[in-house]
Amino acid sequence: MSVPLRQQIAVGSYLIKQKIKGVKKYPLVLMLEPLFRCNLACAGCGKIDYPDDILDKRLSVKECLDAVDECDAPMVSIPGGEPLIHKEMPQIVEGIIARKKFVYLCTNALLLRKRINDYKPSPYLTFSIHLDGNRDRHDTSVCQEGVFDIAVEAIKLALGKGFRVTVNCTLFQGETPEEVAEFLDYAMELGVEGVTIAPGFSYEHAPRQDVFIKGADVKNLFRNIFKIGKTRKWKLNHSSLYLDFLAGNQNYDCTPWGNPTRNVFGWQKPCYLLADEGNAGSFKELLETTPWEKYGTVKNPKCANCMAHCGYEATAVEDTMAHPIKALLAVLRGPKTEGDMVAEKKPQFAINPKKTTISDIPVKIES
Repeated sequence: MSVPLRQQIAVGSYLIKQKIKGVKKYPLVLMLEPLFRCNLACAGCGKIDYPDDILDKRLSVKECLDAVDECDAPMVSIPGGEPLIHKEMPQIVEGIIARKKFVYLCTNALLLRKRINDYKPSPYLTFSIHLDGNRDRHDTSVCQEGVFDIAVEAIKLALGKGFRVTVNCTLFQGETPEEVAEFLDYAMELGVEGVTIAPGFSYEHAPRQDVFIKGADVKNLFRNIFKIGKTRKWKLNHSSLYLDFLAGNQNYDCTPWGNPTRNVFGWQKPCYLLADEGNAGSFKELLETTPWEKYGTVKNPKCANCMAHCGYEATAVEDTMAHPIKALLAVLRGPKTEGDMVAEKKPQFAINPKKTTISDIPVKIES
C-alpha cells in the first residue's frame, strides 16, 4: 500500500475509534460530487447523460463543507464530472484541508496546467489523475486523442511543484495483463505516489455497454496482472485484501455506506454507482432510510458484476481490522495467483425470469 504514514495513522485511529464506540455503519471515504459537468464524454461514464439544467448545477462551498462535517469521514474523494470546472473548487479544497481531512481531487487533467496555481501543496491534498492505460488505450477510453499526453505533462508539472499525485486507472474490455503491466511500470517511472486500479462498473446510463469486463474474466485478468507484478515494484493504492478480492480469493459483500455520496441531488442511495435509487436529505437520513439489505452482488441484478473499490475497499478494511494476521499474510505474499478461486455466492434474484403468457393461466373447464 502506497499511503503515507501520516495518513495511515490518522485513518487507523479513526477506525479504532469507531470500533471502541461500537459504530456498525461508518463512512471511510466521502464521495463529494459538486457537479456532473465534464469536458470529456467517455464511453464507460454514466455521469454525463443528464440534461443541461442538471449539468449546470453546482454544490456551493458551504454545501460541500457541510457534507464533510456531517459525514466526518477521514478521507474525501472529489470526482465528477470534472471538478476543476467548478470555479470555487480551490475554496472547497482549502476548507477540507483546514479540517485535516485527506482530499483526493480527481481530474482528467485537461485543466490542471491552467488551474494548478490555485492550489498549494499539502500532505492532505492529492491530485488523483485519470489514466486508463497507456496512450492508445487511454485516448480510446476517453474518446479523444491527445488526452494521455496532456495528463502525463500535468502529472510531471504537479510532481515538480511538490504535490502528491496518484493515478486512477479503470480497466475495460479488451485489456491484456501484459498491457496493464506495461502501464503500471510506466506510472512508477513517472514517480506517482500510487495507482488506484479497478474494473469499470457497468453504469446503466453509460453510452456503451460493451466496454465492461464481467464475471470470471475480471478475476482472471487481475490474477494474471498480479502474477506479472510479483517481479515488479508497483505501488497500488489499495489494501492487501482488496487486491486479493480482485484476484478471486476473497468472497466479500459490499459496504456501500463506507463510501457515501453527496451530489447535486442530495445524499445518493445506496452508493456512488447507482444513480436511480433515490436520495436522502442528510447523511443521517441516508443511513437510516436506505434499504441496505436490497443491494449487493447476490441481492440486486444492478450490482451483479460490481467489484469497484468504492464498494469493496471498505469491506476489505473491515476484514483487515477483524483478521490482521490474514491481512499481513496477504501483504507478504501478495494476491494469490494460482489454485482455485473462492466459490461465488448464488444470486438471490431471478436471472431472466420467465414472463407469464396466456398459456400459463390455469383454466377450469366444467361440463
